[in-house]
Amino acid sequence: SYFHGTDEKKCQVKLSGDMMLSFPAGIVTLLTNNPNPAQLMFRLNNSSRFNKVFPNKQLILWDCEEPYIENMLYWTVFKFNMSALTALLKRQSEKNPTASYFNVDILKYQIKPKFGASSCPFQLVAYWKCERNQTDIRIDYMYNKKAMGSPSPLLNLTVTVPVDGEVKNINAEPHAEWDKENNCAIWKFTELSELTENGPIGSLRARLEVAKGPSSIGTISVQFNCEGTTLSGVDLELQGPGYRVSLVKKRFVSGKYICDGSNNKNRYPESTENNEENHENHSSSSSDC
Repeated sequence: SYFHGTDEKKCQVKLSGDMMLSFPAGIVTLLTNNPNPAQLMFRLNNSSRFNKVFPNKQLILWDCEEPYIENMLYWTVFKFNMSALTALLKRQSEKNPTASYFNVDILKYQIKPKFGASSCPFQLVAYWKCERNQTDIRIDYMYNKKAMGSPSPLLNLTVTVPVDGEVKNINAEPHAEWDKENNCAIWKFTELSELTENGPIGSLRARLEVAKGPSSIGTISVQFNCEGTTLSGVDLELQGPGYRVSLVKKRFVSGKYICDGSNNKNRYPESTENNEENHENHSSSSSDC
């Protein structure tokens, strides 16, 4: 996600994801000893926001020349090439005979973003005031549960702000670390959700004394991950007899998530002056019945 200034229409978002199946080691023997194993098939539920789908051509039988069929994924059943799947699992088993599970990438996809920043689980706007002796920064943020398939806390949230001009001292609220080696102020949060102490909306403020100001407006970067949900809301459902899903894991990570300001070095809002771009993963464990 890329945030620029206060105009939400300038927000640029790209969403992508992948799906993986984990097969228990015991299934390798069953597949290799069975000349006609049951056909492994699956379909994608809640895939209306998909823009493009890229199945693993080595494993998935996909008769569409294009990576996307508008409004047709809801009935599409993806079938595995069983001989190719068996050969792959056999190679993995021979390479790592003590493994309990073998992971197989089955498809990648791109998601149609919503308008503006609506698809972003963490929204932010940055204000800077760069003067000769000091730099003031304020970052307004919001946790956006509506961006997710089901609400879940953002974990290991880090907001990094580069500040040049030889910073001599920093006062920040809440507390921020100063990375001397990389000239960055860093805010760290274990998690952020509607239930965290300060709630889903807040501000990060810092005043930095500089020896060689004014500072330049830097590009703010954000990192986080989220477990148990996705941004797309998609679900994988096995079709036909012979196999079952024992566990489903969902997660997404921030990817490249940045925020730029305008070129105006004195754009700190007057009202506050007196007071001081995402990837998701869907994995399943599959076993025979």
